[in-house]
Amino acid sequence: MADIELFNALQLDAIREVGNIGTGNAATALSGLLSRMIQMDVPKVELVSIYELGEHYGDPMQIVGAVFVRSTGGFGCSLIFIQNEDDADLMVELLLKQQFGTYIPVNEIPEEMKDSALSEVGNIVLSSFLNAINLLVGTHHQISVPGVAHDMLSSILDVVASIYGQMGETALLVNTELRVEGLDAGRKISGHIILIPDPDALELLLTRLKVM
Repeated sequence: MADIELFNALQLDAIREVGNIGTGNAATALSGLLSRMIQMDVPKVELVSIYELGEHYGDPMQIVGAVFVRSTGGFGCSLIFIQNEDDADLMVELLLKQQFGTYIPVNEIPEEMKDSALSEVGNIVLSSFLNAINLLVGTHHQISVPGVAHDMLSSILDVVASIYGQMGETALLVNTELRVEGLDAGRKISGHIILIPDPDALELLLTRLKVM
């Protein structure tokens, strides 16, 4: 594990900029998927211990939807996209409206279809985020089939720490809000990306960014 306290200011700034670039790329891809203009608030990017994730989010009892993927290749990492359940449902409605041309209330959508749509949203967000990183470091990747979970935030983060902590113990957190064309003014959609790089991948990233 890389001791976060040992990172210098230049390295932390470089990692935060990677998070900004990745999030911008993900928002652009999501805009194409939904066929709607998307504006993104400036993301908040932090590098934290995977075991301290719960300290950087809200109510641990809130129900969230999460999409998990594992990436192998030159930049090995695990990625998770988390949204509160209301925002995840809204994303599902927007995607299905784009695909079928009509609005379907989320409570009328079969669970299997909801999870498939949420998986598609999460996959495009995480793949696009990762694509931006691979362009920066000059690597290629293979991404796993997405997994979807619905549970309390605390339970999701416990799973992240217990399973993905075996691969890396440092997490890049990216939190932002999206304004989607066609929604009521002031309505924002939350988006939280957790990237857990393998130890050698984090070193590779810093080296390629010339801050190692």
